[in-house]
Amino acid sequence: MTLDTPPLPTRVVIVDDHPMVAEGIEAILESYDDIAVAATLSDARQIVDQVSDLAPDVVLLDLNMPGMSGLAATELILEKRPETRILILSMHDSAEYISTAMSHGAMGYVLKDVPTDEIYTAITRVMAGETYLCTGAKGSLTPPDGGSREALTGREQTILLQLAQGKSNKEVAIALDISVRTVETHRKNIKRKLGISSTAGLTRYALEHGVLQGSGPLR
Repeated sequence: MTLDTPPLPTRVVIVDDHPMVAEGIEAILESYDDIAVAATLSDARQIVDQVSDLAPDVVLLDLNMPGMSGLAATELILEKRPETRILILSMHDSAEYISTAMSHGAMGYVLKDVPTDEIYTAITRVMAGETYLCTGAKGSLTPPDGGSREALTGREQTILLQLAQGKSNKEVAIALDISVRTVETHRKNIKRKLGISSTAGLTRYALEHGVLQGSGPLR
C-alpha cells in the first residue's frame, strides 16, 4: 500500500509598498499549513521580473504603487506566467477600480480592511478557478445588464487586431515578442469576453467595430 502524497502548499507572493501591510499579511498567511509565502516584494517591477523564478500560484498585488501600477503588472505577469492567479489588494472600493482590475485579468479583488481570514478565503477561491470579490467590493458593483461585455485589455485589443489581419498564433508571437502560449491564452480570453467561438467571428467583430481601421479602443 502506498501513502497518498500530500498536496503541495499554495505558493503566494505578496507585493505591496507598505511594509506594515505586507508583513501583516505574511504573518497571517504563514499560520496556514497549506500556504507558502514565496516572497514579499515592495515593487511591481520586482514581481514582473521574478515571476518565472518564483513561480507563484497566487500574487497578492497592491493596485497603487510608485512606478509600475498593479494593472500594468497584472498584464505583464499573465503574459509571462498565464497560470498565476492575480488577487488585487486595494483601499479603493469604487466600481471603476474593481471592474478595471478584473478586465485586466485579475481573478479577485480584496479591500485592505477586510477581516484577515477573508484573504485566505480569497486565495482558496481563486485557486479553485473562481473569481472572488470581497463583500465591500461586491457591493460596489451594479449588476451588469444582459447586453454588456467585459472590456478587452490593451494587449488583447492589439492581439485581436493581429488575428483579424489573418496572422497565426506563431506570427503574432513573433510580431509582439511574446510566446505562442501567451498568444493562445489571450486568444481564449478574447473569445470568452466577446462570446465568439471562431477566428472568422473575431475578424467579423473587428471589421464591425472598426478595429482594422484603427478607429479606437473597443468598448
